[in-house]
Amino acid sequence: MAFLARESYDHATGGGADFGRIAPGCLECHTPLDSSFRQTKSSNYKIRLADSDDHRSQARLLINRMYEWRGYGNDHDIPATPSHLTFTALDCCRTIGTVTLAVDSAMGIAADGLFRAEIDAIRAQPGARVCELTKLAFDAGAPSKPMLAALFHIVFIYGYRQHYCTDLFIEVNPRHCRYYETMLGFSRVGDVRHHEAVEAPAQLMWLKVDEIRRRVEASKHVANRSLYNHFFSPKEEDGVFARLVSDREYPLH
Repeated sequence: MAFLARESYDHATGGGADFGRIAPGCLECHTPLDSSFRQTKSSNYKIRLADSDDHRSQARLLINRMYEWRGYGNDHDIPATPSHLTFTALDCCRTIGTVTLAVDSAMGIAADGLFRAEIDAIRAQPGARVCELTKLAFDAGAPSKPMLAALFHIVFIYGYRQHYCTDLFIEVNPRHCRYYETMLGFSRVGDVRHHEAVEAPAQLMWLKVDEIRRRVEASKHVANRSLYNHFFSPKEEDGVFARLVSDREYPLH
């Protein structure tokens, strides 16, 4: 189940609005965090592949805090398997966003629980390899389009360059469908169903990976509201992928 950001939580001040106090600094690099930390366009943004227990733990804490706030429970985990790749967005050293790419395996993907027939129909197509976006959460007010675009694009790069994925799925609350249709070009598949794990309705959405490249190219010629206007160029993609494979993180400037 996926959603975007909580609208009014300022983690730097513990959720409060007391701007007279000095907020704590970053525990890793000791950078002071002021009360406007959530709104600043920091040069320290980076996207990281969370490939250690500690990095996955930080992502899990963020997911459970944000899901609980949404009423989706607080006992969600991120599988530590080769078919699950978790990415985190950081401002300085603070985890402010996360999403997991689940690549199809013998165990299937989470969306099979409600939409197995619809996903099997895609699996049956010659050369198809499905994957899924899951465990998406942000704790940064309304995340900027460039940051969201960078996070999604890096996940897509990994999906089709490292795992040869052809078809991407995501389960969302129906009230978020228009966002994924407008911003990324997803299409609705099947009917709305009840997701027991989060006690909320769920809609399956689908995007052909080849369509991502077409939309990136089209965005160069036609102005629109989609996130594709903020995606990397093909040349930049090569550098991003090389950096992630070698260093496991990519800085955003």
